[in-house]
Amino acid sequence: MSVLAFDADDPLLATAAWSRLAEPGDETAGALVAHLGAPGALAWLLDQQSGESARADLARPLKAGVARWSPRLEGLDPRRELGVLERTGGTLLLPDDERWPRGLDALGAGAPFALWVRGDADLAAVCRRSVAVVGARASTSYGEHVTAQLASGLADRGFTVVSGGAYGIDAVAHRGTLLAGGSTVAVMAGGVDRFYPQGNHDLLRRVAEAGAVVAEVPPGSSPFRQRFLARNRLIAAMTAATVVVEAAWRSGALSTARRAADLLRPVGAVPGPVTSMASGGCHQLLRDGVATCVTDAAEVAELAGAVGVDAATPPTGESADVDGLDEAGRAVLDALPARASAELSSLVRVAGRSLPEVLGALGMLELRGLVEADGARWRRARARRR
Repeated sequence: MSVLAFDADDPLLATAAWSRLAEPGDETAGALVAHLGAPGALAWLLDQQSGESARADLARPLKAGVARWSPRLEGLDPRRELGVLERTGGTLLLPDDERWPRGLDALGAGAPFALWVRGDADLAAVCRRSVAVVGARASTSYGEHVTAQLASGLADRGFTVVSGGAYGIDAVAHRGTLLAGGSTVAVMAGGVDRFYPQGNHDLLRRVAEAGAVVAEVPPGSSPFRQRFLARNRLIAAMTAATVVVEAAWRSGALSTARRAADLLRPVGAVPGPVTSMASGGCHQLLRDGVATCVTDAAEVAELAGAVGVDAATPPTGESADVDGLDEAGRAVLDALPARASAELSSLVRVAGRSLPEVLGALGMLELRGLVEADGARWRRARARRR
Protein backbone atom coordinates (compact mmCIF):
# COMPACT_ATOMS: atom_id res chain seq x y z
CA MET A 1 0.00 0.00 0.00
CA SER A 2 1.29 3.47 -0.90
CA VAL A 3 1.75 5.95 1.92
CA LEU A 4 1.26 9.51 0.74
CA ALA A 5 3.67 12.16 1.93
CA PHE A 6 1.04 14.91 1.92
CA ASP A 7 -2.35 15.58 3.47
CA ALA A 8 -4.67 13.76 1.08
CA ASP A 9 -7.70 15.32 2.79
CA ASP A 10 -6.68 18.78 1.60
CA PRO A 11 -8.91 19.51 -1.44
CA LEU A 12 -6.24 21.63 -3.13
CA LEU A 13 -3.52 19.00 -2.75
CA ALA A 14 -5.86 16.14 -3.66
CA THR A 15 -7.04 17.91 -6.81
CA ALA A 16 -3.48 18.72 -7.81
CA ALA A 17 -2.62 15.07 -7.23
CA TRP A 18 -5.37 13.92 -9.62
CA SER A 19 -3.98 16.19 -12.33
CA ARG A 20 -0.82 14.07 -12.06
CA LEU A 21 -2.49 10.67 -11.61
CA ALA A 22 -4.87 10.79 -14.58
CA GLU A 23 -4.13 11.74 -18.15
CA PRO A 24 -5.99 14.74 -19.58
CA GLY A 25 -9.51 13.91 -20.67
CA ASP A 26 -9.76 10.71 -18.59
CA GLU A 27 -13.54 10.64 -18.15
CA THR A 28 -13.45 7.69 -15.75
CA ALA A 29 -11.26 9.67 -13.37
CA GLY A 30 -13.39 12.75 -13.92
CA ALA A 31 -16.59 10.91 -13.03
CA LEU A 32 -14.95 9.39 -9.93
CA VAL A 33 -13.74 12.75 -8.65
CA ALA A 34 -17.11 14.37 -9.41
CA HIS A 35 -18.83 11.61 -7.42
CA LEU A 36 -16.53 11.35 -4.41
CA GLY A 37 -14.62 14.63 -4.46
CA ALA A 38 -10.86 14.74 -5.01
CA PRO A 39 -9.91 13.65 -1.44
CA GLY A 40 -12.55 10.89 -1.42
CA ALA A 41 -11.50 9.61 -4.83
CA LEU A 42 -7.87 9.54 -3.71
CA ALA A 43 -8.78 7.61 -0.56
CA TRP A 44 -10.80 5.16 -2.68
CA LEU A 45 -7.85 4.60 -5.00
CA LEU A 46 -5.57 3.91 -2.01
CA ASP A 47 -8.11 1.41 -0.69
CA GLN A 48 -8.22 -0.38 -4.05
CA GLN A 49 -4.46 -0.55 -4.21
CA SER A 50 -4.18 -1.95 -0.71
CA GLY A 51 -6.80 -4.60 -1.40
CA GLU A 52 -9.13 -3.35 1.33
CA SER A 53 -11.81 -2.65 -1.29
CA ALA A 54 -13.79 -0.36 0.99
CA ARG A 55 -16.00 0.45 -2.01
CA ALA A 56 -15.95 -2.86 -3.83
CA ASP A 57 -19.19 -2.04 -5.66
CA LEU A 58 -17.28 0.63 -7.61
CA ALA A 59 -14.12 -1.38 -8.17
CA ARG A 60 -15.30 -3.49 -11.09
CA PRO A 61 -16.17 -0.73 -13.61
CA LEU A 62 -13.12 1.23 -12.49
CA LYS A 63 -10.68 -1.67 -12.63
CA ALA A 64 -8.99 -0.38 -15.77
CA GLY A 65 -8.71 3.06 -14.22
CA VAL A 66 -7.07 1.71 -11.08
CA ALA A 67 -4.52 -0.06 -13.27
CA ARG A 68 -3.71 3.25 -14.99
CA TRP A 69 -3.53 5.46 -11.91
CA SER A 70 -1.93 3.22 -9.27
CA PRO A 71 1.62 3.24 -10.74
CA ARG A 72 1.71 7.02 -10.34
CA LEU A 73 0.99 6.89 -6.61
CA GLU A 74 4.63 6.03 -5.95
CA GLY A 75 6.39 9.19 -4.83
CA LEU A 76 3.32 11.33 -5.47
CA ASP A 77 3.60 14.72 -3.75
CA PRO A 78 1.83 17.68 -5.39
CA ARG A 79 3.54 20.06 -2.95
CA ARG A 80 6.66 19.83 -5.14
CA GLU A 81 4.77 20.93 -8.23
CA LEU A 82 2.98 23.68 -6.32
CA GLY A 83 6.37 24.90 -5.14
CA VAL A 84 7.61 25.05 -8.73
CA LEU A 85 4.45 26.93 -9.74
CA GLU A 86 4.92 29.39 -6.89
CA ARG A 87 8.48 30.11 -7.96
CA THR A 88 7.20 31.04 -11.43
CA GLY A 89 4.59 33.34 -9.92
CA GLY A 90 1.81 31.04 -11.09
CA THR A 91 -1.59 30.07 -9.71
CA LEU A 92 -3.48 26.78 -9.40
CA LEU A 93 -7.14 27.23 -10.33
CA LEU A 94 -9.82 24.78 -9.20
CA PRO A 95 -13.28 24.49 -10.78
CA ASP A 96 -15.00 26.11 -7.78
CA ASP A 97 -12.87 29.25 -8.14
CA GLU A 98 -14.79 32.26 -9.51
CA ARG A 99 -11.85 32.81 -11.88
CA TRP A 100 -12.40 29.43 -13.54
CA PRO A 101 -13.39 29.69 -17.25
CA ARG A 102 -16.91 28.31 -17.18
CA GLY A 103 -16.79 27.23 -20.81
CA LEU A 104 -14.79 24.20 -19.66
CA ASP A 105 -17.85 22.91 -17.79
CA ALA A 106 -19.25 21.82 -21.17
CA LEU A 107 -16.63 19.03 -21.20
CA GLY A 108 -18.44 17.25 -18.38
CA ALA A 109 -16.45 14.34 -16.95
CA GLY A 110 -13.68 15.15 -19.43
CA ALA A 111 -13.07 18.60 -17.94
CA PRO A 112 -9.67 19.26 -16.32
CA PHE A 113 -9.33 18.76 -12.58
CA ALA A 114 -7.36 22.00 -12.25
CA LEU A 115 -5.55 24.59 -14.35
CA TRP A 116 -1.93 25.52 -13.75
CA VAL A 117 -1.63 29.16 -14.79
CA ARG A 118 1.23 31.57 -15.35
CA GLY A 119 0.05 35.13 -15.88
CA ASP A 120 -3.46 36.49 -15.38
CA ALA A 121 -5.25 33.89 -13.28
CA ASP A 122 -8.70 35.40 -13.84
CA LEU A 123 -9.40 33.21 -16.84
CA ALA A 124 -13.15 33.72 -16.44
CA ALA A 125 -12.68 37.40 -17.26
CA VAL A 126 -9.97 36.81 -19.85
CA CYS A 127 -12.05 34.24 -21.77
CA ARG A 128 -15.43 35.94 -21.44
CA ARG A 129 -14.89 37.49 -24.89
CA SER A 130 -12.50 35.18 -26.67
CA VAL A 131 -11.73 33.43 -29.95
CA ALA A 132 -9.48 30.45 -30.65
CA VAL A 133 -7.26 31.06 -33.68
CA VAL A 134 -5.45 27.87 -34.69
CA GLY A 135 -3.76 26.38 -37.73
CA ALA A 136 -0.85 24.56 -39.27
CA ARG A 137 2.67 24.55 -37.90
CA ALA A 138 3.96 24.45 -41.48
CA SER A 139 2.21 27.69 -42.36
CA THR A 140 2.54 29.68 -45.56
CA SER A 141 3.18 33.41 -45.95
CA TYR A 142 -0.48 33.76 -46.98
CA GLY A 143 -1.69 32.05 -43.81
CA GLU A 144 0.62 34.07 -41.59
CA HIS A 145 -0.50 37.34 -43.20
CA VAL A 146 -4.18 36.51 -42.69
CA THR A 147 -3.56 35.35 -39.11
CA ALA A 148 -1.75 38.57 -38.18
CA GLN A 149 -4.62 40.61 -39.61
CA LEU A 150 -7.22 38.55 -37.75
CA ALA A 151 -5.35 38.68 -34.44
CA SER A 152 -4.77 42.42 -34.50
CA GLY A 153 -8.35 43.09 -35.61
CA LEU A 154 -9.77 40.89 -32.86
CA ALA A 155 -7.54 42.57 -30.27
CA ASP A 156 -8.79 45.97 -31.42
CA ARG A 157 -12.34 44.72 -30.87
CA GLY A 158 -11.59 43.58 -27.32
CA PHE A 159 -11.34 39.83 -27.92
CA THR A 160 -8.79 37.60 -26.22
CA VAL A 161 -7.03 35.38 -28.76
CA VAL A 162 -6.46 31.80 -27.54
CA SER A 163 -4.11 29.37 -29.26
CA GLY A 164 -1.69 26.55 -28.60
CA GLY A 165 1.69 28.31 -28.53
CA ALA A 166 3.08 26.14 -31.35
CA TYR A 167 5.10 27.19 -34.37
CA GLY A 168 3.31 28.52 -37.42
CA ILE A 169 -0.23 29.91 -37.20
CA ASP A 170 -0.40 29.62 -33.37
CA ALA A 171 2.74 31.72 -32.89
CA VAL A 172 1.58 34.35 -35.39
CA ALA A 173 -1.80 34.57 -33.64
CA HIS A 174 -0.11 35.23 -30.29
CA ARG A 175 2.41 37.63 -31.81
CA GLY A 176 -0.19 39.61 -33.76
CA THR A 177 -2.31 40.04 -30.65
CA LEU A 178 0.66 41.23 -28.60
CA LEU A 179 1.69 43.73 -31.27
CA ALA A 180 -1.84 45.15 -31.19
CA GLY A 181 -1.70 45.47 -27.39
CA GLY A 182 -4.31 42.77 -26.83
CA SER A 183 -4.69 39.84 -24.45
CA THR A 184 -3.77 36.32 -25.50
CA VAL A 185 -3.74 32.88 -23.87
CA ALA A 186 -1.53 29.92 -24.78
CA VAL A 187 -2.73 26.46 -23.74
CA MET A 188 0.16 24.04 -23.28
CA ALA A 189 0.33 20.26 -23.70
CA GLY A 190 3.09 20.07 -21.07
CA GLY A 191 3.83 21.81 -17.80
CA VAL A 192 3.95 25.61 -17.60
CA ASP A 193 7.39 25.50 -15.96
CA ARG A 194 9.08 24.77 -19.31
CA PHE A 195 7.71 26.62 -22.31
CA TYR A 196 7.35 24.40 -25.36
CA PRO A 197 8.47 24.55 -28.07
CA GLN A 198 11.78 25.95 -26.90
CA GLY A 199 12.03 28.16 -29.97
CA ASN A 200 8.92 30.05 -28.79
CA HIS A 201 10.23 30.58 -25.26
CA ASP A 202 10.52 34.36 -25.52
CA LEU A 203 7.12 34.63 -27.19
CA LEU A 204 5.43 32.51 -24.52
CA ARG A 205 7.11 34.57 -21.80
CA ARG A 206 5.51 37.67 -23.33
CA VAL A 207 2.18 35.85 -23.56
CA ALA A 208 2.35 35.14 -19.82
CA GLU A 209 3.01 38.83 -19.18
CA ALA A 210 0.14 40.09 -21.36
CA GLY A 211 -2.32 37.25 -20.79
CA ALA A 212 -1.75 33.74 -19.55
CA VAL A 213 -0.02 30.44 -20.26
CA VAL A 214 -2.19 27.54 -19.10
CA ALA A 215 -1.88 23.75 -18.69
CA GLU A 216 -4.00 21.05 -17.08
CA VAL A 217 -0.96 18.91 -16.31
CA PRO A 218 1.38 19.89 -13.47
CA PRO A 219 4.88 21.34 -13.80
CA GLY A 220 7.42 18.78 -14.95
CA SER A 221 4.95 17.09 -17.30
CA SER A 222 6.26 16.42 -20.79
CA PRO A 223 4.22 17.16 -23.92
CA PHE A 224 3.49 14.25 -26.24
CA ARG A 225 1.01 13.51 -29.01
CA GLN A 226 -1.99 12.44 -26.94
CA ARG A 227 -1.59 15.43 -24.66
CA PHE A 228 -1.55 17.76 -27.65
CA LEU A 229 -4.82 16.26 -28.87
CA ALA A 230 -6.33 16.47 -25.39
CA ARG A 231 -5.13 20.07 -25.07
CA ASN A 232 -7.16 20.98 -28.16
CA ARG A 233 -10.44 20.28 -26.39
CA LEU A 234 -9.57 22.96 -23.81
CA ILE A 235 -8.92 25.54 -26.54
CA ALA A 236 -12.28 24.70 -28.11
CA ALA A 237 -14.22 24.75 -24.83
CA MET A 238 -12.85 27.87 -23.18
CA THR A 239 -13.54 30.16 -26.15
CA ALA A 240 -16.70 31.48 -27.78
CA ALA A 241 -15.66 30.37 -31.28
CA THR A 242 -12.81 28.64 -33.10
CA VAL A 243 -11.25 29.83 -36.36
CA VAL A 244 -8.92 27.68 -38.45
CA VAL A 245 -6.64 29.67 -40.74
CA GLU A 246 -4.62 26.92 -42.38
CA ALA A 247 -4.82 23.17 -41.87
CA ALA A 248 -3.77 20.22 -43.99
CA TRP A 249 -5.91 17.10 -44.33
CA ARG A 250 -4.42 15.64 -41.14
CA SER A 251 -3.97 18.47 -38.69
CA GLY A 252 -4.38 18.99 -34.97
CA ALA A 253 -6.20 22.22 -35.75
CA LEU A 254 -8.98 20.18 -37.33
CA SER A 255 -9.46 18.27 -34.08
CA THR A 256 -9.87 21.61 -32.28
CA ALA A 257 -12.48 22.70 -34.84
CA ARG A 258 -14.42 19.47 -34.62
CA ARG A 259 -14.38 19.52 -30.80
CA ALA A 260 -15.74 23.07 -30.94
CA ALA A 261 -18.49 21.92 -33.29
CA ASP A 262 -19.31 19.02 -30.95
CA LEU A 263 -19.70 21.58 -28.17
CA LEU A 264 -22.04 23.61 -30.41
CA ARG A 265 -19.56 26.47 -30.59
CA PRO A 266 -19.29 28.41 -33.87
CA VAL A 267 -16.43 27.38 -36.16
CA GLY A 268 -14.90 29.54 -38.87
CA ALA A 269 -12.46 28.59 -41.60
CA VAL A 270 -10.35 30.85 -43.78
CA PRO A 271 -10.37 29.75 -47.43
CA GLY A 272 -7.06 29.48 -49.23
CA PRO A 273 -5.89 28.76 -52.76
CA VAL A 274 -7.52 25.56 -54.01
CA THR A 275 -4.07 24.34 -55.04
CA SER A 276 -2.62 24.76 -51.52
CA MET A 277 -2.32 21.60 -49.42
CA ALA A 278 -2.02 23.87 -46.38
CA SER A 279 -5.67 24.89 -46.81
CA GLY A 280 -7.08 21.46 -47.66
CA GLY A 281 -8.41 20.92 -44.15
CA CYS A 282 -10.11 24.33 -44.10
CA HIS A 283 -11.84 23.57 -47.38
CA GLN A 284 -12.99 20.21 -46.02
CA LEU A 285 -14.51 21.90 -42.96
CA LEU A 286 -16.38 24.27 -45.25
CA ARG A 287 -17.51 21.48 -47.56
CA ASP A 288 -18.73 19.36 -44.63
CA GLY A 289 -20.73 22.28 -43.26
CA VAL A 290 -18.74 22.27 -40.03
CA ALA A 291 -17.38 25.80 -40.53
CA THR A 292 -18.50 29.18 -41.78
CA CYS A 293 -16.29 31.00 -44.28
CA VAL A 294 -14.52 33.95 -42.63
CA THR A 295 -12.15 36.38 -44.33
CA ASP A 296 -11.48 39.17 -41.84
CA ALA A 297 -11.66 40.12 -38.17
CA ALA A 298 -15.12 41.66 -38.52
CA GLU A 299 -16.57 38.36 -39.73
CA VAL A 300 -14.84 36.46 -36.93
CA ALA A 301 -16.16 38.96 -34.36
CA GLU A 302 -19.67 38.43 -35.73
CA LEU A 303 -19.19 34.68 -35.31
CA ALA A 304 -17.99 34.91 -31.71
CA GLY A 305 -19.49 38.14 -30.41
CA ALA A 306 -22.80 39.36 -29.12
CA VAL A 307 -25.82 39.40 -31.41
CA GLY A 308 -26.51 42.91 -32.65
CA VAL A 309 -23.26 44.26 -31.22
CA ASP A 310 -20.53 42.61 -33.28
CA ALA A 311 -22.34 42.31 -36.60
CA ALA A 312 -20.00 42.73 -39.55
CA THR A 313 -20.65 45.64 -41.92
CA PRO A 314 -21.92 44.31 -45.26
CA PRO A 315 -19.20 44.64 -47.91
CA THR A 316 -19.70 47.33 -50.52
CA GLY A 317 -18.16 47.54 -53.96
CA GLU A 318 -17.60 50.56 -56.12
CA SER A 319 -20.73 52.61 -56.80
CA ALA A 320 -22.27 52.31 -60.27
CA ASP A 321 -24.61 54.57 -62.24
CA VAL A 322 -27.41 52.02 -62.02
CA ASP A 323 -27.30 51.76 -58.19
CA GLY A 324 -30.74 52.65 -56.85
CA LEU A 325 -32.45 52.84 -60.24
CA ASP A 326 -35.75 51.12 -60.84
CA GLU A 327 -36.28 48.80 -63.80
CA ALA A 328 -37.55 51.56 -66.09
CA GLY A 329 -34.59 53.80 -65.25
CA ARG A 330 -32.11 51.00 -66.01
CA ALA A 331 -33.87 50.15 -69.26
CA VAL A 332 -33.86 53.75 -70.52
CA LEU A 333 -30.24 54.31 -69.52
CA ASP A 334 -29.23 51.12 -71.34
CA ALA A 335 -31.19 52.23 -74.41
CA LEU A 336 -29.15 55.45 -74.77
CA PRO A 337 -26.18 55.19 -77.16
CA ALA A 338 -22.72 55.40 -75.59
CA ARG A 339 -21.77 58.55 -77.56
CA ALA A 340 -24.64 59.75 -79.73
CA SER A 341 -28.06 61.13 -78.78
CA ALA A 342 -31.41 59.45 -79.40
CA GLU A 343 -34.93 60.58 -80.16
CA LEU A 344 -37.68 59.93 -77.67
CA SER A 345 -39.44 57.53 -80.05
CA SER A 346 -36.21 55.54 -80.39
CA LEU A 347 -35.88 55.23 -76.62
CA VAL A 348 -39.47 54.01 -76.33
CA ARG A 349 -38.80 51.33 -78.93
CA VAL A 350 -35.36 50.19 -77.70
CA ALA A 351 -36.21 50.25 -73.98
CA GLY A 352 -39.51 48.46 -74.56
CA ARG A 353 -41.33 50.91 -72.29
CA SER A 354 -44.38 53.14 -72.75
CA LEU A 355 -43.93 56.86 -73.46
CA PRO A 356 -45.02 57.94 -69.94
CA GLU A 357 -42.56 55.42 -68.39
CA VAL A 358 -39.71 56.71 -70.56
CA LEU A 359 -40.51 60.35 -69.77
CA GLY A 360 -40.63 59.60 -66.06
CA ALA A 361 -37.36 57.67 -66.22
CA LEU A 362 -35.63 60.47 -68.15
CA GLY A 363 -36.71 63.02 -65.56
CA MET A 364 -35.28 60.91 -62.75
CA LEU A 365 -32.06 60.22 -64.67
CA GLU A 366 -31.64 63.92 -65.39
CA LEU A 367 -32.00 64.77 -61.71
CA ARG A 368 -29.25 62.30 -60.93
CA GLY A 369 -27.00 63.84 -63.56
CA LEU A 370 -26.92 60.72 -65.71
CA VAL A 371 -28.59 62.13 -68.85
CA GLU A 372 -29.09 65.53 -70.46
CA ALA A 373 -31.38 66.96 -73.11
CA ASP A 374 -29.93 67.69 -76.54
CA GLY A 375 -32.67 69.72 -78.12
CA ALA A 376 -35.50 67.28 -78.75
CA ARG A 377 -33.11 64.38 -78.28
CA TRP A 378 -31.45 62.80 -75.21
CA ARG A 379 -27.89 61.72 -74.53
CA ARG A 380 -25.82 60.40 -71.64
CA ALA A 381 -24.38 63.21 -69.53
CA ARG A 382 -20.96 64.28 -70.87
CA ALA A 383 -19.24 63.86 -67.48
CA ARG A 384 -20.41 60.23 -67.38
CA ARG A 385 -19.03 59.51 -70.87
CA ARG A 386 -15.43 60.51 -70.19
